[in-house]
Amino acid sequence: MSQNPAPSFREAATFWAKLGWIGFGGPTGQIAIMHEELVARRAWIEEADFLQGLNYCLMLPGPEAQQFATYLGWRLHGTRGALVAGILFVLPAMVILWALSLVYVLFGTVPTIAAAFYGLGPGVLAIIIRALLLLARRTLNTPVDAMLAATAAALMIALHGNYPVIILGAALVGSLVYRDQADLAAAPSAPRAIRPWHLVRTAAACVAAWLAPLVVAAAVLGNRSIVAEGLFFAKTTLITFGGAYVVLPYVAHHAVLTHHWLSNADIVHGVALAGTIPGPLVIVVQFVAFVSAWHQPGTMPPLLAATLASLLATWVTFAPSFFYVLVGGPFLRQLVRVRVLRGALRAISAAVIGVMVDFALWFGGTVLFPVRQWRHPDLFVLILGLVVLTVLIRFRISIPALLGTCAVLGVLYRLLVPAV
Repeated sequence: MSQNPAPSFREAATFWAKLGWIGFGGPTGQIAIMHEELVARRAWIEEADFLQGLNYCLMLPGPEAQQFATYLGWRLHGTRGALVAGILFVLPAMVILWALSLVYVLFGTVPTIAAAFYGLGPGVLAIIIRALLLLARRTLNTPVDAMLAATAAALMIALHGNYPVIILGAALVGSLVYRDQADLAAAPSAPRAIRPWHLVRTAAACVAAWLAPLVVAAAVLGNRSIVAEGLFFAKTTLITFGGAYVVLPYVAHHAVLTHHWLSNADIVHGVALAGTIPGPLVIVVQFVAFVSAWHQPGTMPPLLAATLASLLATWVTFAPSFFYVLVGGPFLRQLVRVRVLRGALRAISAAVIGVMVDFALWFGGTVLFPVRQWRHPDLFVLILGLVVLTVLIRFRISIPALLGTCAVLGVLYRLLVPAV
């Protein structure tokens, strides 16, 4: 398919604004929408450029779908295109999740609301398992791939979420084992001219913009827990390779077990909420920060503390995407041809499957055994989860509609069988 003339900036901005509101289905669904709209239907982006950009974003830590939208915006309209695409991709989810987080902290213990969250749990678990199966089928093509995934899962369980060590180890193994097997993808169109001093200025501006809210928060706010959360999420976005399904277990482990910011039930509900709205699944970090600051506001009003914490967490999580694209994008053609780097990426992709297995086990244990009676699973959750998983495997169905149905079923079940 030949590439159509580049769209006007206004046309592209209209598409990015639309994508922010229709981007359901997590990273996989959002990337599929971008391919359908930008490559297949509008032909604004060539297939080779799309694939090379996707491979690059998969190598990066943090939210891959938002990074990829930022990259495609940059390919179309340079810096302003990257800024508009990256911001509009996240903005609707920020607004919606802020409102849902407020409803949660105000009314989450109301029986009807609690029953809706009860029904969402097995639905989200089924979605996670389905995503795990799809990625495993596409990623684990050799016995070595499977061995790397199994090793990563075992180490995640044994090392209690020490994700960076596992991913670095996988990258080292992959750079040695796969370096001669990593095929080169089709070359993209000619890259933009590299201007060294422009890149230096851009890099400095991106880093300053990323860190400025943290510095201001530390200097102005009396609530040190908000700053601590901001620092945690800033670190998280730099070390969690593999996208949303890798960020989730890392954040869940440390937010619940290490820092005690919120409970297992809060995490389950946060993931459920993030899964029902358009936008990146990693936006769940905003929910974590909101709920934590609401319960630990210090001398600030709870709503103000929660809002500031959620804004800071969201900014430090997504802002690095602009650095990766604006500074690394011009070098993309050279980067993707480095065999050692591609070998490391292949091993990381396999290890990510193992990390997802660990997260699925943790999440499944939380929703199936809510009171930790390991011999007595919640039969409603088990049956509903199996039904939803079957529907996901056999039919193409809207994720929000499916989760909405789960919430309704949870309410109906609790009307018939009240919680003990």
